Amino acid sequence: MAHQPAHAAADRIRLGNTADVSRSSWNGPAFTMNGAGGIVTASMTRAIDDIRGGTGALDVVVLAGSAPTSGSKTPECDTITGLAGVNSCTTWTLTAASDGNNSQVNTDVRNAEFVYFAGGDQCRYAAWKGTALEASVESVVTKGGGSGGGSAGHHINSPIVYDACNGSVTSAEALANPYDRYVSFTTGMFEWANYGSVINDSHFVTRDRMGRTMSFLARAVKDGLAPGGAAWGVGVEEGGGSLYLDRNGMATQYGKDAYVVLADHQPEQAVDRKPLTYSGFKIWRLTPGSTFDFKNRPTCGYYLRSVTNGVADPNLYSGTPVTDCSSQGSGSTLAESEPNDTRDTADDATALSSPTTLTGNMQSAGDRDYFKLTLPSGQTASVNCSVPSAYDADLYWLDTNGSTLTRSVNDGAGTDESLSFTRTASGTGTYYLDMEAYSGSGTASYSCTVTKS
Repeated sequence: MAHQPAHAAADRIRLGNTADVSRSSWNGPAFTMNGAGGIVTASMTRAIDDIRGGTGALDVVVLAGSAPTSGSKTPECDTITGLAGVNSCTTWTLTAASDGNNSQVNTDVRNAEFVYFAGGDQCRYAAWKGTALEASVESVVTKGGGSGGGSAGHHINSPIVYDACNGSVTSAEALANPYDRYVSFTTGMFEWANYGSVINDSHFVTRDRMGRTMSFLARAVKDGLAPGGAAWGVGVEEGGGSLYLDRNGMATQYGKDAYVVLADHQPEQAVDRKPLTYSGFKIWRLTPGSTFDFKNRPTCGYYLRSVTNGVADPNLYSGTPVTDCSSQGSGSTLAESEPNDTRDTADDATALSSPTTLTGNMQSAGDRDYFKLTLPSGQTASVNCSVPSAYDADLYWLDTNGSTLTRSVNDGAGTDESLSFTRTASGTGTYYLDMEAYSGSGTASYSCTVTKS
């Protein structure tokens, strides 16, 4: 249903049930960082489930700096309203900085539980810094909701924003001159918990943006934009790539690869009109299903790449880690042992260190694999499963009586599953992780990483 715009530059469209849904508190915050502009169903579903805690329904607002050039006027809401746990989705198209003070826009945002920034031009989003809209988005996160976006919307969700207000820069241009006029930043807008000193970048591999991210990071360190003298880049690939960040600072990668890049010392050369020289960028490659702890950032598991006189090392997007984290608590691995199709025959993972990797396969169309775990009061277990393309498997978190407390049931063979659960009761509880075949079977292994925080 379309309404008359409240402002000439604002187009308000609401889809879905418009009944008011409220709760005293939500379970977020939760963040989705997508390599392209569109919604990634798996990570968005997880954000919705984590925020609402399995009950209630969310209102979502999509903010766009320009209208789509073809097709639906509300492509993001078209996807979002089809997801479970969504009450309504409203799209606002805002084309002027002053639209950030539009009263109806801010009312809708403050009443929402998730705000998604569409693709387009992040400079238009950066122009909302200091308006009422910035505070409204922050209020959604503060009450336990979430924020996210794709492409330009991914950029604006980092504390150091490559704003592209002077034009877009390529890797070659940024490496040839880190102070190229196309390299400009906005800081002090959104500062999400556990995500400090980060510069986001999108369409990362397809558009070969590793080089420019390296240049951005060197600039951030040189110019003091990153507290503590270390800057972190988060580059997410397009085509379904999405980095999901939960309330504990644990990130899970969906769909396509992402990269975390660290510059932790001053560049050897970063001055105007001279090519960049920087030795030893630390790079973590995040494949689908893998995790990265932004709250307790690792000091292992990275490979190294350098830039010399504006020329980056080869093989920027792959490498052998110089450390394997074996001396820094890399966790444990447990392979299933059949029969483990019931709680009584569950494989016991209670004594294993975190993170724990559980592996197995769906040997038949009716296979169920159980793993036994314990969780003390106040602790959260995050489970992220990489599922092979041979079958579709669903994931359940059960209590000691076998009742489902939370679940992940994404559709499609090879679709990854993830969930999280926090024990609020006193003492230590026993739980069961249940991996169930939904369709198909095979000998290819799934891999579930269980992290307690």
